[in-house]
Amino acid sequence: MSDHDSTAHHADTADAGHDAGHHDEHGHAADSLGSFDWRMWGVGVVGVVAALIVVACFVVSTGFVFFDQLA
Repeated sequence: MSDHDSTAHHADTADAGHDAGHHDEHGHAADSLGSFDWRMWGVGVVGVVAALIVVACFVVSTGFVFFDQLA
């Protein structure tokens, strides 16, 4: 026999800090997302457009032949 009790001693106090009416599983208040940042979204869109231009340049420079050497 072992003198270690198999029940969890902290189980009764684990949820002591939680309010009965509060259903947040993580124990913190919900955060709002804030305002829409038009400048950062604009920079993101410019980055995507620039990436598409680079890909288009690669496609044109290869003469639209991608997998010719694999065959």
